[in-house]
Amino acid sequence: MQTTLSEAAVASPAAKVVPNRWIQLAAGIVCMMAISSPQYVWTLFTKPLAGELGTTMAQLQVTFSILIVLQTFFSPFQGALVDRFGPKLLLSAGAVLTGASWILSAGVTTVTGLYLTYGVLGGIGTGIIYVGVVGLMVQWFPDKRGFATGMVAAGYGFGAIATTVPIASHLASVGYRPTLQTFGLAIGVVGVAAALLLKRPPAGWKAAAARKAESSPLDVSPKQMLRTPLFWLMFVMMTMMSTSGLMVISQMGTFAKDFGVASVTVFGMMALPLALTIDRFTNGLTRPFFGWVSDRIGRENTMALAFGLEGLAMTAWLLTRDNAVLFVLLSGVVFFGWGEIFSLFPSTLTDTFGTKHGTTNYGFLYMAQGVGSILGGPLASLLHDATGSWTPVFALVISMDLLTAALAFFALKPVRAKYLKARA
Repeated sequence: MQTTLSEAAVASPAAKVVPNRWIQLAAGIVCMMAISSPQYVWTLFTKPLAGELGTTMAQLQVTFSILIVLQTFFSPFQGALVDRFGPKLLLSAGAVLTGASWILSAGVTTVTGLYLTYGVLGGIGTGIIYVGVVGLMVQWFPDKRGFATGMVAAGYGFGAIATTVPIASHLASVGYRPTLQTFGLAIGVVGVAAALLLKRPPAGWKAAAARKAESSPLDVSPKQMLRTPLFWLMFVMMTMMSTSGLMVISQMGTFAKDFGVASVTVFGMMALPLALTIDRFTNGLTRPFFGWVSDRIGRENTMALAFGLEGLAMTAWLLTRDNAVLFVLLSGVVFFGWGEIFSLFPSTLTDTFGTKHGTTNYGFLYMAQGVGSILGGPLASLLHDATGSWTPVFALVISMDLLTAALAFFALKPVRAKYLKARA
């Protein structure tokens, strides 16, 4: 007997319950936007917090370091929890922890209390959501991994653009405690609402385009992945690129002043805040753009192009450091060549080691961001203090950019091709 289309749908329950993956992408972007503020608007709270808590700026900045380190170094454990218990429960918990970190921070009276609330709770909460959403998107978009991971990573960057002005306005009018309470509640509510929409793809599901375009790779466990030289090559490459970008993020205000361009008026604004505004936009835009490009010309080719672009832009930046207009314009190019690491590396990792353990596996790779925050932050400052110049710091990170671009094309590309051939 011939089976009709409607009978086939009834016979296949999965056909009725597969959510729209574009709704999953939209919900993932909203989750990322909701938890972006703790990292990107931290600088707005530093001055009032230091005055109220009676602490030094150096002691206060430990809070930010705790946030970033816990967000990255705990990510393998957080990814494993998401893989085991599912995205809805864990990502909702991450949103609650992130919102609670701000609400509880509003009531602290010591810097230690700030470490435990804004730093510890915020780092764990944002880490759960970041690694969980990225891991989920590579499963839903096997045929568009670069684009999908780029879009949710862009949400993390663009979320700060949406919240910076209202948070700054609220701070100026009512102070930091009510601001933390109000926006902490908003973070939790919006984050949970978006997380409740997220689901895993059904077992065995694959997008139609992916079924036609590729054979299903063997899924590699974290233990197996950590034994491969290929993973450690990607880890070293991501560490070098993270170091480069995080050096600029953490030191830009300082070296802009040393270059004499921070307060120069460019296009009607002071150069430093204008550069920071442009940076946030290009840092978000580059993630889906180069992710989309990599879906078409290959991950390694795109890496070589983007990483080389950052290295050349930073070289020009250093050589023209006393020109305020070029400082602003080149800062945007630098971040356009850097931010795509958050779309290229997770999609390359999942292309290589499969999706079954994708969230946990990316958690291990994401630790490279934590290593980069140490190398690009305090250690870069120590190098500047030891030499009395920014030139050695720039020379080091430019070398890292260009070396990583070369490794992508001449090492990662052939090694990964050989590994995939052996698996096939």
